[in-house]
Amino acid sequence: MTAITALAGCGRDDAEVVEPGAPAGPPEGSLEWAIAGSWRAADQTRDAFRHPLETLRFFGLQPTMTVVDFWPGSGWYTEILAPYLNKGEGTYFAAGFAAGPGADPAQAALNANFERRFGSDRKLYGEVNFSQFGATTGPVAPAASADMALFMRNIHAWMAAGIAEKAFADAWAALRPGGILGVEQHRLAPDEDQDPAAANGYVQEAFVKQLAAEAGFIFVAASEINANPEDTKDHPFGVETLPPRLLTAPQGEAPDPTFDSAKYRAIGESDRMTLKFRKPE
Repeated sequence: MTAITALAGCGRDDAEVVEPGAPAGPPEGSLEWAIAGSWRAADQTRDAFRHPLETLRFFGLQPTMTVVDFWPGSGWYTEILAPYLNKGEGTYFAAGFAAGPGADPAQAALNANFERRFGSDRKLYGEVNFSQFGATTGPVAPAASADMALFMRNIHAWMAAGIAEKAFADAWAALRPGGILGVEQHRLAPDEDQDPAAANGYVQEAFVKQLAAEAGFIFVAASEINANPEDTKDHPFGVETLPPRLLTAPQGEAPDPTFDSAKYRAIGESDRMTLKFRKPE
């Protein structure tokens, strides 16, 4: 607090007085503090679409947890999770892309940049545990050690690679009994046919629930935190036509300078399901 808290209308003189120079902003170590952090300045504009505070609270994140984040990419959520868990004496596992011979060069570069960034500031991020997830990788974390696993907008990519079932199995293996699996995923309309490879990036909510159930998870709850009714889901280059990617040509092709992205900027980021599952006790 940075101001005097007064009791309106009662004329009392015992109001709480805060010393001058007290720090502004959320308490250090709180989830709000991690989300408001200056180290996230470049990414905070997306908070209005991704709702990190509401999403992580819905999943039940606590500062002392051990969390496994599957395919964190460039680290949008890592910027929040690692400082928060570091302050709370929790543990963060980043299960990145599979490395080694035959690895995708773009994924290898993302891994390298991620590890360089989040491994170089232990005061802020703590000791990030780097593991891998892919078709032939081993455990993402010690068996039954994690309180929470997170799948943040990756299931469509795993479907395309034929490893979606393995992702659920690996999360199950890492989670302790009673542990939580949190899922955020671009959502296909329920009356649309599900492409087994999810080429447009959208997945039916019922299909995600089926994958989770087949792995042994119990469905806990769904939230509309990340819903976007403006998303028509019929974009020329799939979900990546929308922000933040704003593709103007098919994946792998040169951008088309004549393509007008204004319509897709106006829609905003995708309509997404937000689901919570639990590994039985």
